[in-house]
Amino acid sequence: MPGQALTPAQTVGPFYGFALPYPGGPVVVEGGELRLSGAVLDGAGDPVPDALVEVLQADVRGRLDSGLFGRCPTAPEGRFAFTTVRPGPTADGCAPHLAVIVHARGLLLHLHTRVYFPGEPLNAADPVLAKVPDARRGTLIAAEAEDGYRFDIRLQGPDETVFFDV
Repeated sequence: MPGQALTPAQTVGPFYGFALPYPGGPVVVEGGELRLSGAVLDGAGDPVPDALVEVLQADVRGRLDSGLFGRCPTAPEGRFAFTTVRPGPTADGCAPHLAVIVHARGLLLHLHTRVYFPGEPLNAADPVLAKVPDARRGTLIAAEAEDGYRFDIRLQGPDETVFFDV
């Protein structure tokens, strides 16, 4: 109606930096020799500056009950990084990997994926990786980087990261 002001826009979260602090943050294992870094990207390839990335993993002997967990909010460039140890293969036959959970604006439910390591011989026999079509498996394999491994999470688009229904 003429003469009436519009209601100003409001943001209704997510406020991960305030709502979900975690004491260990991105350091899964203090003094760990493995660094995993990357970025969360939207369908256009633009960074998602307010996502939250979590990792869960087995210890070096492959024990899943180790409690190894980390949480990292993304920076304005969508970047995240974790310090940990390389997990061992698990008793259920899975190759060394990190389980990843992504929380981001626009998602009604968080997303689950995995990070596998390049050149790992056990990748060929991993029961979860075997269910992913050959053409899509590359979205689950980290790339070697100068300071460790790089793993970008693409939420949509032609190179979308494989996400699992769990």
